[in-house]
Amino acid sequence: MTRPIRRLLVANRGEIARRIQRTAHAMGIDTVAVYADGDAMAPFVREATVAVALRGTSATDTYLDVAKVLAAAARAGADAVHPGYGFLSENAGFAQAVIDAGLAWVGPSPKAIAAMGDKLEAKKLLSAAGVPSLDAPEGHFPVLVKAAMGGGGKGMRVVSAAAELAEALAGARREAQAAFGDDTVFLERYLTGARHVEVQILGDSHGNLVHLGERECSIQRRHQKVIEEAPSPAVDASLREALGEAALKAARAIGYENAGTVEFLLDGREFFFLEVNTRLQVEHPVTEMVTGLDLVREQLLVTQGAPLAFTQDEVVLRGHAVEARLYAEDPANDFLPVTGTVVTWEPAPGARFDSGIESGSVIGVEFDPMLAKVVTHAPTRTEAALALALALERTAVQGTVTNRDFLVGVLRHEAFLAGDTTTDFIDRVDPPRAKAVYVTQLEHCAVLAALTAASWRRAASPMGRFPAGWRNGFLPAESFGYRHGSHDLVVSYRARRDGAYDVTAGENAWEARVLSVTAGGIEAEIDGVRHRTAVRSAGDRWWVGEFELTLLPRFPSKEKELVEGGLVAPLPGGVISVGVAAGDSVTAGQLLVVVEAMKMEHRITAPADGTVDEVRVSVGQQVAAGDLLVVLS
Repeated sequence: MTRPIRRLLVANRGEIARRIQRTAHAMGIDTVAVYADGDAMAPFVREATVAVALRGTSATDTYLDVAKVLAAAARAGADAVHPGYGFLSENAGFAQAVIDAGLAWVGPSPKAIAAMGDKLEAKKLLSAAGVPSLDAPEGHFPVLVKAAMGGGGKGMRVVSAAAELAEALAGARREAQAAFGDDTVFLERYLTGARHVEVQILGDSHGNLVHLGERECSIQRRHQKVIEEAPSPAVDASLREALGEAALKAARAIGYENAGTVEFLLDGREFFFLEVNTRLQVEHPVTEMVTGLDLVREQLLVTQGAPLAFTQDEVVLRGHAVEARLYAEDPANDFLPVTGTVVTWEPAPGARFDSGIESGSVIGVEFDPMLAKVVTHAPTRTEAALALALALERTAVQGTVTNRDFLVGVLRHEAFLAGDTTTDFIDRVDPPRAKAVYVTQLEHCAVLAALTAASWRRAASPMGRFPAGWRNGFLPAESFGYRHGSHDLVVSYRARRDGAYDVTAGENAWEARVLSVTAGGIEAEIDGVRHRTAVRSAGDRWWVGEFELTLLPRFPSKEKELVEGGLVAPLPGGVISVGVAAGDSVTAGQLLVVVEAMKMEHRITAPADGTVDEVRVSVGQQVAAGDLLVVLS
């Protein structure tokens, strides 16, 4: 053993910072959190032993600022740094700066990071070592434009024809420069029906190197993973051995130590090298679940000089694990990220939740909108998938739009359960973007909301001993209007002297009985069927179980006039490109404006042929969600 780690600075935020802190504390290691201004009240900051402000709002002037992070380590008395994933985790210069400052670096050597950090150079190195890779023959389409640095789907574009190449290259370069500080891109042959399979590796400073089996990460949107699992349903024992040996060959070629991941595309039984991620992966929990190992613990032990405590023969995969990434994004709107406040966050029992949020957390535009990773483990793949779907469905996440219902739909889809999972799954299978909703369900929710509100009012009133609706000795009906999506729901109820209610919703009439009401929910019978559900409200927004309703005003004001032909910003961000001017003729699909927000470029295109009447923005301008950008006629 080298010197033990006593105080670990986690150079990251959110769920991965909490996850690393959890293991460090279990090992008796103090932790240091660093934080941007907007993260000052985040759970990961409060849970650390010591927290140091980086004084800034964006990633660039906080988590990506090497000097600030190292100064924080010195001020807090840290003797080691764990980079998590993203940000500086694959920055060889940062790793070397940490070592030069006399701190232990939890990760592979700066040399290994540098060798694998440039994907183009990594492909050349590993091809020479005999690891098969994808090449793009001249004139071959489709191809994938890919950033040479970084990951997470940033700086990637699929190009189907030569005419699309120039625009794709320009967009990928801009995105790569913004995300990684390097605009180098390259072309790779694009396989449409392949699987994304990766192998977890782990090495120590004593020459021991093992792989921990594979993960499949084929369910993706915008080339970013949303559902991962271990092991892959397409990999048997012999193919696992071949993939593992190829991964170890890649690791040996660069003298790899600590945790890392070698990514491949699997086409039938053929596989091709994509890249080496020289860090902990977002999806590492599924490997932990099937191997029984704590990968952060293994990283910290290796960093302290300990040899691996097991050999390759002792690595056994047990059961199946599935992980879903819960995002603040709108699947119905092409998975665009959204902002907002998480009014309620209550994880359901029966699953592992690695989250960076709590009730009251604000989802802004500065950082990635992932809310949590939810993981289940079971003896079989089907059990794990269905258990994960149920855990997601029973989790209360209210206040912002999420991809929760989309994830549940994928996990329960017959194609997913059959193991028919390729990188084009979402486009090919087209799973539902939202949960199917029946009007009767919504009417029941509206009734429960109205009866809960009546009970809360009665409890707060000095007339609380009388039934809700009692006025001057008689019982008039009361009515409320609610909206869910495009559904308007009008609920009327009349309290009876026996304590029950006569209720109507739409064309239905029922008898309802309130059994109990608390500050957080209601138990009631509607037409003899018992409902027990959480009910919460914030202003005119009501949540009844998983459904959100908007209470309609009794005296509605005139709605804002909409600008015909107006194209608006999908979310807050900065304008980085304006491609038209007033008076220009445009064709359907033509790119008009590009807005950068939440680490992504959002393309505003013409919905139809027309003429540009007004351009309301310019390059460099900051816009809010809903701001008018261009008016077409």
